[in-house]
Amino acid sequence: MSPARIAVGPRPSRRFTAAVADGGGEVVAADEAPDGLVWLDPRDIGGLAAALRAAPGIRWVQLPFAGVENVVGHDVFDDSRVWTCAKGAYAEPVAEHALALALAGLRMLPRRIGARSWGEAAGTSLFDRPVTILGGGGITRALIDLLAPFRAEVTVVRRTSEPVPGAYRTLPTAELHSALPGAAVVFLALALSPATTGIIGPAELAAMEPTAWLVNVARGRHVQTDALVEALASGTIAGAALDVTDPEPLPDGHPLWGRENCIVTPHTADTLEMTQPLLAARVRENVARFVAGQDLVGAVDPTAGY
Repeated sequence: MSPARIAVGPRPSRRFTAAVADGGGEVVAADEAPDGLVWLDPRDIGGLAAALRAAPGIRWVQLPFAGVENVVGHDVFDDSRVWTCAKGAYAEPVAEHALALALAGLRMLPRRIGARSWGEAAGTSLFDRPVTILGGGGITRALIDLLAPFRAEVTVVRRTSEPVPGAYRTLPTAELHSALPGAAVVFLALALSPATTGIIGPAELAAMEPTAWLVNVARGRHVQTDALVEALASGTIAGAALDVTDPEPLPDGHPLWGRENCIVTPHTADTLEMTQPLLAARVRENVARFVAGQDLVGAVDPTAGY
Protein backbone atom coordinates (compact mmCIF):
# COMPACT_ATOMS: atom_id res chain seq x y z
CA MET A 1 0.00 0.00 0.00
CA SER A 2 1.71 3.20 -1.17
CA PRO A 3 1.24 6.38 0.88
CA ALA A 4 -1.12 8.99 -0.50
CA ARG A 5 0.48 12.26 -1.56
CA ILE A 6 -1.20 15.04 0.42
CA ALA A 7 -0.64 18.79 0.13
CA VAL A 8 -1.42 21.14 3.01
CA GLY A 9 -2.44 24.64 2.03
CA PRO A 10 -2.39 27.51 1.65
CA ARG A 11 0.63 27.28 3.96
CA PRO A 12 2.06 24.18 5.65
CA SER A 13 1.44 23.87 9.37
CA ARG A 14 3.46 21.60 11.63
CA ARG A 15 0.35 20.35 13.42
CA PHE A 16 -1.31 19.34 10.16
CA THR A 17 1.71 18.00 8.30
CA ALA A 18 2.26 15.78 11.34
CA ALA A 19 -1.40 14.69 11.17
CA VAL A 20 -0.97 13.74 7.51
CA ALA A 21 2.18 11.76 8.28
CA ASP A 22 0.57 10.07 11.29
CA GLY A 23 -2.30 9.02 9.04
CA GLY A 24 0.12 7.31 6.66
CA GLY A 25 0.26 10.03 4.02
CA GLU A 26 3.24 11.65 2.35
CA VAL A 27 3.30 15.44 2.62
CA VAL A 28 4.07 17.07 -0.73
CA ALA A 29 3.93 20.58 -2.12
CA ALA A 30 0.87 21.72 -4.06
CA ASP A 31 2.89 21.64 -7.32
CA GLU A 32 4.09 18.06 -6.78
CA ALA A 33 1.00 16.27 -8.13
CA PRO A 34 -0.82 15.65 -4.83
CA ASP A 35 -3.64 13.11 -4.54
CA GLY A 36 -5.33 15.07 -1.79
CA LEU A 37 -5.44 18.59 -0.41
CA VAL A 38 -5.96 19.67 3.19
CA TRP A 39 -7.08 23.31 3.06
CA LEU A 40 -6.71 25.27 6.30
CA ASP A 41 -7.84 28.83 5.54
CA PRO A 42 -11.65 29.19 5.68
CA ARG A 43 -11.44 32.72 4.27
CA ASP A 44 -9.30 32.05 1.21
CA ILE A 45 -11.75 30.29 -1.08
CA GLY A 46 -10.18 31.97 -4.09
CA GLY A 47 -6.84 30.41 -3.15
CA LEU A 48 -8.53 27.02 -2.83
CA ALA A 49 -10.00 27.34 -6.31
CA ALA A 50 -6.60 28.33 -7.73
CA ALA A 51 -4.91 25.37 -6.03
CA LEU A 52 -7.44 22.96 -7.53
CA ARG A 53 -7.01 24.41 -11.00
CA ALA A 54 -3.24 24.04 -10.70
CA ALA A 55 -3.45 20.41 -9.55
CA PRO A 56 -6.24 18.66 -11.47
CA GLY A 57 -5.11 15.28 -10.13
CA ILE A 58 -6.38 16.06 -6.63
CA ARG A 59 -9.01 13.44 -5.81
CA TRP A 60 -9.91 14.49 -2.27
CA VAL A 61 -10.23 17.88 -0.54
CA GLN A 62 -10.48 18.31 3.24
CA LEU A 63 -12.07 21.62 4.27
CA PRO A 64 -11.47 23.22 7.70
CA PHE A 65 -15.01 24.27 8.58
CA ALA A 66 -18.24 22.43 9.36
CA GLY A 67 -20.57 24.63 7.31
CA VAL A 68 -19.58 24.84 3.63
CA GLU A 69 -21.95 27.55 2.38
CA ASN A 70 -19.02 29.85 1.54
CA VAL A 71 -17.59 27.24 -0.81
CA VAL A 72 -21.00 26.70 -2.40
CA GLY A 73 -21.27 30.42 -3.04
CA HIS A 74 -17.94 30.48 -4.89
CA ASP A 75 -18.87 27.64 -7.24
CA VAL A 76 -15.85 25.54 -6.24
CA PHE A 77 -17.56 22.20 -5.64
CA ASP A 78 -17.56 19.59 -8.38
CA ASP A 79 -18.41 15.91 -8.66
CA SER A 80 -14.96 14.84 -9.82
CA ARG A 81 -13.50 14.87 -6.31
CA VAL A 82 -14.40 13.63 -2.85
CA TRP A 83 -15.08 16.56 -0.52
CA THR A 84 -14.99 16.38 3.25
CA CYS A 85 -15.45 19.07 5.88
CA ALA A 86 -15.15 19.29 9.65
CA LYS A 87 -18.81 18.60 10.38
CA GLY A 88 -19.06 16.66 13.59
CA ALA A 89 -15.45 17.33 14.56
CA TYR A 90 -16.32 20.40 16.64
CA ALA A 91 -19.60 19.03 17.97
CA GLU A 92 -18.69 18.74 21.64
CA PRO A 93 -17.48 22.31 22.30
CA VAL A 94 -20.37 23.76 20.28
CA ALA A 95 -22.91 21.64 22.16
CA GLU A 96 -21.29 22.68 25.45
CA HIS A 97 -21.68 26.34 24.48
CA ALA A 98 -25.30 25.81 23.44
CA LEU A 99 -26.13 24.29 26.82
CA ALA A 100 -24.33 27.09 28.64
CA LEU A 101 -26.32 29.70 26.71
CA ALA A 102 -29.60 27.92 27.44
CA LEU A 103 -28.92 27.67 31.16
CA ALA A 104 -27.80 31.30 31.32
CA GLY A 105 -31.04 32.39 29.69
CA LEU A 106 -33.36 30.19 31.71
CA ARG A 107 -31.65 31.20 34.95
CA MET A 108 -31.78 34.91 33.92
CA LEU A 109 -28.05 35.36 34.41
CA PRO A 110 -27.73 38.39 32.08
CA ARG A 111 -30.11 40.32 34.34
CA ARG A 112 -28.31 39.25 37.49
CA ILE A 113 -24.83 39.94 36.14
CA GLY A 114 -25.80 43.55 35.55
CA ALA A 115 -27.86 43.93 38.73
CA ARG A 116 -26.97 46.44 41.43
CA SER A 117 -29.75 45.48 43.86
CA TRP A 118 -31.20 42.23 45.24
CA GLY A 119 -34.24 42.08 42.94
CA GLU A 120 -36.94 39.46 42.61
CA ALA A 121 -36.43 35.72 42.67
CA ALA A 122 -36.77 34.34 39.14
CA GLY A 123 -35.51 31.60 36.88
CA THR A 124 -36.52 28.33 35.25
CA SER A 125 -35.04 24.86 35.69
CA LEU A 126 -34.25 22.73 32.65
CA PHE A 127 -34.87 19.47 34.47
CA ASP A 128 -37.74 17.41 33.01
CA ARG A 129 -38.53 20.09 30.41
CA PRO A 130 -39.13 19.46 26.71
CA VAL A 131 -36.64 20.96 24.26
CA THR A 132 -36.50 21.08 20.47
CA ILE A 133 -33.34 20.87 18.37
CA LEU A 134 -33.28 21.78 14.69
CA GLY A 135 -30.66 19.63 12.97
CA GLY A 136 -29.68 15.99 13.14
CA GLY A 137 -25.89 16.07 12.94
CA GLY A 138 -22.98 15.80 15.33
CA ILE A 139 -23.82 18.89 17.39
CA THR A 140 -27.33 17.59 18.00
CA ARG A 141 -26.03 14.19 19.07
CA ALA A 142 -23.51 15.76 21.45
CA LEU A 143 -26.18 18.09 22.83
CA ILE A 144 -28.58 15.20 23.44
CA ASP A 145 -25.85 13.53 25.52
CA LEU A 146 -25.36 16.71 27.56
CA LEU A 147 -29.12 17.06 28.08
CA ALA A 148 -29.55 13.49 29.30
CA PRO A 149 -28.80 14.28 32.99
CA PHE A 150 -31.56 16.90 32.86
CA ARG A 151 -34.07 14.24 31.76
CA ALA A 152 -35.06 16.60 28.98
CA GLU A 153 -37.58 15.28 26.46
CA VAL A 154 -35.84 16.06 23.17
CA THR A 155 -37.62 16.56 19.87
CA VAL A 156 -35.32 16.66 16.84
CA VAL A 157 -36.41 18.35 13.62
CA ARG A 158 -34.36 17.38 10.59
CA ARG A 159 -34.58 16.94 6.83
CA THR A 160 -35.89 13.40 7.25
CA SER A 161 -37.73 11.63 10.04
CA GLU A 162 -34.97 9.04 10.48
CA PRO A 163 -34.71 8.63 14.28
CA VAL A 164 -31.83 10.29 16.11
CA PRO A 165 -30.49 8.20 19.02
CA GLY A 166 -31.54 9.58 22.38
CA ALA A 167 -34.32 11.78 21.00
CA TYR A 168 -37.88 11.31 22.24
CA ARG A 169 -39.10 11.88 18.71
CA THR A 170 -37.70 12.94 15.34
CA LEU A 171 -39.80 14.98 12.93
CA PRO A 172 -39.22 16.14 9.35
CA THR A 173 -38.79 19.85 8.71
CA ALA A 174 -42.31 20.05 7.29
CA GLU A 175 -43.59 19.43 10.83
CA LEU A 176 -41.46 22.12 12.48
CA HIS A 177 -44.46 24.06 13.77
CA SER A 178 -45.68 21.08 15.77
CA ALA A 179 -42.30 20.87 17.53
CA LEU A 180 -42.22 24.45 18.81
CA PRO A 181 -45.14 24.73 21.26
CA GLY A 182 -44.23 23.52 24.73
CA ALA A 183 -40.46 23.60 24.28
CA ALA A 184 -38.53 25.37 27.03
CA VAL A 185 -35.61 25.86 24.65
CA VAL A 186 -35.39 25.74 20.86
CA PHE A 187 -31.83 25.04 19.73
CA LEU A 188 -30.62 25.70 16.18
CA ALA A 189 -27.84 23.27 15.19
CA LEU A 190 -28.50 22.70 11.50
CA ALA A 191 -26.62 23.33 8.27
CA LEU A 192 -27.30 26.48 6.29
CA SER A 193 -28.85 25.92 2.88
CA PRO A 194 -31.46 27.72 0.78
CA ALA A 195 -34.10 25.58 2.49
CA THR A 196 -33.01 26.55 6.01
CA THR A 197 -32.23 30.23 5.45
CA GLY A 198 -34.76 32.22 7.48
CA ILE A 199 -36.31 29.06 8.88
CA ILE A 200 -37.12 30.95 12.12
CA GLY A 201 -39.35 33.89 11.31
CA PRO A 202 -42.50 35.57 12.70
CA ALA A 203 -44.70 32.47 12.45
CA GLU A 204 -42.16 30.20 14.13
CA LEU A 205 -41.46 32.67 16.93
CA ALA A 206 -45.20 33.06 17.50
CA ALA A 207 -45.52 29.27 17.79
CA MET A 208 -42.96 29.18 20.62
CA GLU A 209 -43.89 29.55 24.27
CA PRO A 210 -43.68 33.06 25.78
CA THR A 211 -41.35 31.49 28.38
CA ALA A 212 -39.08 29.82 25.78
CA TRP A 213 -35.52 30.70 24.81
CA LEU A 214 -34.11 30.46 21.30
CA VAL A 215 -30.45 29.33 21.18
CA ASN A 216 -28.58 29.60 17.87
CA VAL A 217 -25.13 28.00 17.50
CA ALA A 218 -25.49 27.26 13.79
CA ARG A 219 -25.63 30.21 11.35
CA GLY A 220 -27.07 33.67 11.80
CA ARG A 221 -29.08 33.51 8.59
CA HIS A 222 -31.29 30.76 10.00
CA VAL A 223 -33.11 33.51 11.92
CA GLN A 224 -34.95 36.48 10.47
CA THR A 225 -33.31 39.13 12.62
CA ASP A 226 -36.01 41.80 12.37
CA ALA A 227 -38.63 39.28 13.44
CA LEU A 228 -36.47 38.24 16.39
CA VAL A 229 -35.98 41.83 17.52
CA GLU A 230 -39.75 42.32 17.47
CA ALA A 231 -40.40 39.05 19.32
CA LEU A 232 -37.95 39.99 22.08
CA ALA A 233 -39.39 43.48 22.42
CA SER A 234 -42.99 42.30 22.53
CA GLY A 235 -42.46 39.32 24.83
CA THR A 236 -43.47 36.78 22.19
CA ILE A 237 -40.58 34.66 23.52
CA ALA A 238 -38.63 35.02 26.75
CA GLY A 239 -35.23 35.46 25.18
CA ALA A 240 -32.59 34.55 22.64
CA ALA A 241 -28.99 33.42 23.09
CA LEU A 242 -26.97 33.81 19.90
CA ASP A 243 -23.45 32.73 19.05
CA VAL A 244 -24.14 33.66 15.42
CA THR A 245 -26.05 36.60 14.02
CA ASP A 246 -27.26 38.16 10.79
CA PRO A 247 -25.49 40.44 10.08
CA GLU A 248 -22.22 39.14 11.53
CA PRO A 249 -20.37 40.71 13.25
CA LEU A 250 -23.40 42.31 14.88
CA PRO A 251 -22.89 46.08 14.49
CA ASP A 252 -22.50 48.34 17.49
CA GLY A 253 -25.82 49.94 18.36
CA HIS A 254 -27.89 47.10 16.90
CA PRO A 255 -31.24 46.57 18.71
CA LEU A 256 -30.11 43.13 19.92
CA TRP A 257 -27.34 44.67 22.00
CA GLY A 258 -28.05 45.67 25.57
CA ARG A 259 -31.22 43.64 26.04
CA GLU A 260 -31.58 41.63 29.26
CA ASN A 261 -33.35 38.93 27.26
CA CYS A 262 -30.67 38.59 24.58
CA ILE A 263 -27.23 37.04 25.02
CA VAL A 264 -24.74 37.48 22.17
CA THR A 265 -21.38 35.72 22.04
CA PRO A 266 -19.05 36.57 19.12
CA HIS A 267 -19.09 33.20 17.28
CA THR A 268 -16.96 31.62 20.01
CA ALA A 269 -18.72 28.29 20.51
CA ASP A 270 -15.62 26.78 18.92
CA THR A 271 -12.54 28.97 19.14
CA LEU A 272 -9.35 28.32 17.16
CA GLU A 273 -7.69 26.91 20.26
CA MET A 274 -10.53 24.39 20.60
CA THR A 275 -10.85 23.44 16.95
CA GLN A 276 -7.26 23.02 15.80
CA PRO A 277 -6.58 19.76 17.72
CA LEU A 278 -9.99 18.44 16.67
CA LEU A 279 -9.39 19.28 13.01
CA ALA A 280 -5.95 17.66 13.16
CA ALA A 281 -7.55 14.49 14.50
CA ARG A 282 -10.07 14.57 11.63
CA VAL A 283 -7.25 15.03 9.10
CA ARG A 284 -5.30 12.13 10.61
CA GLU A 285 -8.32 9.83 10.45
CA ASN A 286 -9.29 10.81 6.92
CA VAL A 287 -5.76 10.42 5.58
CA ALA A 288 -5.66 6.92 7.04
CA ARG A 289 -9.01 6.14 5.46
CA PHE A 290 -7.94 7.65 2.12
CA VAL A 291 -4.79 5.53 2.10
CA ALA A 292 -6.84 2.41 2.90
CA GLY A 293 -9.51 3.17 0.31
CA GLN A 294 -12.23 3.51 2.96
CA ASP A 295 -15.13 5.95 3.17
CA LEU A 296 -14.09 9.31 4.60
CA VAL A 297 -15.60 11.07 7.61
CA GLY A 298 -17.52 14.31 7.13
CA ALA A 299 -18.34 13.76 3.47
CA VAL A 300 -20.00 16.72 1.74
CA ASP A 301 -22.79 16.34 -0.81
CA PRO A 302 -21.98 19.04 -3.42
CA THR A 303 -25.59 18.96 -4.64
CA ALA A 304 -27.16 19.43 -1.19
CA GLY A 305 -24.46 21.92 -0.18
CA TYR A 306 -23.55 20.29 3.15
